[in-house]
Amino acid sequence: MSTADAPEPTATILPGAPLRLLAIIAPYYKDVVTGMLDGARGLLAGQPGAAMDVVEVAGAFELPAAFRMALRAGSAYDGVLMLGCVVKGETDHYDFICQAVCDGAMSVAADTGAALGFGLLTVASIDQAEARSAPDRHNKGAEAMAALLGQVGLRRRWDLS
Repeated sequence: MSTADAPEPTATILPGAPLRLLAIIAPYYKDVVTGMLDGARGLLAGQPGAAMDVVEVAGAFELPAAFRMALRAGSAYDGVLMLGCVVKGETDHYDFICQAVCDGAMSVAADTGAALGFGLLTVASIDQAEARSAPDRHNKGAEAMAALLGQVGLRRRWDLS
């Protein structure tokens, strides 16, 4: 499937209490991450009574630690949305950061069973990032929210709250 054929991110309305979500964002590329957050909020708007708190961290590397801190604090969120962007530069820094963030987020989610919507753009250029944060069906924030809502739905189905 080409990107031109990408499906529109969708989510069914989840039964039960209104959703309470946490978005942890790394706004180093502010316009890009704001666009992704807007896409996520647009999809969340279809969930009656849903609320989402937003916290910022310094950069993408800090995303998994903030996720773990939120869980250890005993926060009563149904799930966590993680958004950030890493643009490839001239050094190996990009590879190390991308791998660490992906591994860290997966580790926390797998170890705790927390519902996670993971939206880390790992791109070669800012143009690619802007294309993936635009207000259209290619918005990766909306896709991460769709994944998060699916995970929350599974947790509720299996009564893992």
